[in-house]
This record gives sequence, structure tokens and C-alpha cells, in this order.
Amino acid sequence: MTVLVTGATGTVGRQVVRHLREAGHPVRVLTRDPAKVDRDDVEVVAGDLADTATLAGAFDGVEAAHLITFGKGGYLPLDNGQQIVDLAERAGVRTVSVLNGWHEGTLEPAVRASGLAWTFLAPVEFMANTSHDWGPTLRATGVVREPYGDRPSPAVHESDIGAVAATVLTTDGHAGQVYRLTGPALVTPKEKIRLLAQATGRDLRFEELTHEQARAEWMTNPPDLLFFQIGGASPKMVDLLLSVYRDAPEIGRTVTDAVSTVTGRPARSFADWAIDHADEFTGPG
Repeated sequence: MTVLVTGATGTVGRQVVRHLREAGHPVRVLTRDPAKVDRDDVEVVAGDLADTATLAGAFDGVEAAHLITFGKGGYLPLDNGQQIVDLAERAGVRTVSVLNGWHEGTLEPAVRASGLAWTFLAPVEFMANTSHDWGPTLRATGVVREPYGDRPSPAVHESDIGAVAATVLTTDGHAGQVYRLTGPALVTPKEKIRLLAQATGRDLRFEELTHEQARAEWMTNPPDLLFFQIGGASPKMVDLLLSVYRDAPEIGRTVTDAVSTVTGRPARSFADWAIDHADEFTGPG
């Protein structure tokens, strides 16, 4: 069956496409920029998930679709969720996986209320965020300066998210499930630096700031963290991030077995991720 993948040139979308193709499934990708699709074994459709007018025909002949809940203005939640669901149902789509973003938006409730067989994928934290948050700094200086270096995270490898999506789209037994996706173990920022140092062969260091030092620095010169890119770097957001760093909610420090349960393979560790992405932390910034 043909599977439509939205967000196909993004960090997770590329992995969904890869796993589907490795399993032999025909894939159609929806992208705002077809030139960014770096493979010739997929059907490419130009369109913007946030702009319903560009989606005419995107779902035609598709039995399953991977959807994302964000896209408007980058990471903002979609406001045309009902229209997307209507198009999918009219075209005969039966199964969808939905990658949740930071905010619910309109797609998730529309999918839940539909006749689609849906599965929600809820990664607790992306290992790939490390590239955005630390890559430029580590390439330039070899040092990360943050508070709470022992805070634990169950971050998940983007390849595992892609593998879960590909599985739920093409096999039975996942309808109505919400899979909270994590890696196989908790990992701290200090451990991440150590593993990245091993993977790159570089002398990388974690310099721990106190809560007060981080707040004073971030209030005047917020770092280019994905958290601030999504939510803004206001004083309120600085204090929110520091509070999460200091006392993460239980869900943000709990490991699940969802990846292995769905795919039948162990979840990839941060050590695996560091090896896979070592070149992103070497060379000049």
C-alpha cells in the first residue's frame, strides 16, 4: 500500500520514509520544498500541511498517512486539523500515525473524533535536539555551559521514532494507542558530553552553572536552545525552562518500552546516537 509521509524532509520524517522504503512500501512524500527530498525512490508532492489549499490530491490513492501536529510558522500548531482529516477521509485513508508537537493544536482532536484508525506518537525528548542545542557551541568551543548537569532524560533516537511510525502504519494492532517513546535508559547532560567526546575523539567539557548564573545570563543573552526557538526567550520562558531542569515532571524522567514493544528491536542508546552524529560536533563552528 502507498503511505503518505508529511514533514518528510524533517528529522523524523526522513526516518519514517527510510524505514517504510526498507520494508518495501511505496511512499509519497509531502513537502514545501521538493528539492530537499534526497532520494529518487519516492513519489514527491509539493504542498504545505498548514495550507489546506495546497493539499488537493495529496491523499488520493493513499491508505495510510504519517501526520505531524505542527508546521505553521515552523513549530506552531496547525489550525486546519479538521480540514486535513476531512481530506484524508474523503480520499479513503484508513490509518494514520500522528507525531505530537509541543502544543496540541487542532489536528489531534480532529483525528480522535474521526473514523480513522489512529496512533499517536509522543516522544518525551528527541536525541536530535542535541545537535541544535549544542552543535554550534561544541564545534566552536568544545564546552557546554548549563545548569543541572545531572538532570536525567529518557531521550529517544529519531530512527526509533521513524521505525515505530512505519510499523504502526503498516501492521495491525495499534489503533487507538498513544505510544510515549523514549530511549532505553536515562542519560544526563554530563553523560551526553562524555559520550560525544568518545564518539568524536575531542576534549569536550560540561561547565555547570548555578541556577542564578544561568538565569542572569539567559535573561540578557538567551542561548539558541530549541526550547526558546519554539516558545520564545522571554523571562517567563527562561524561568520555565530552569524549573523543568531543576525538577522535571515524572513523565520527563521515565523510560518506557514502547519502541521495543512496537518494533521488536531494542531502542537505540545515546551512545549509538553520538556515533551516528559525531560529524555534527567536529570542526569549526
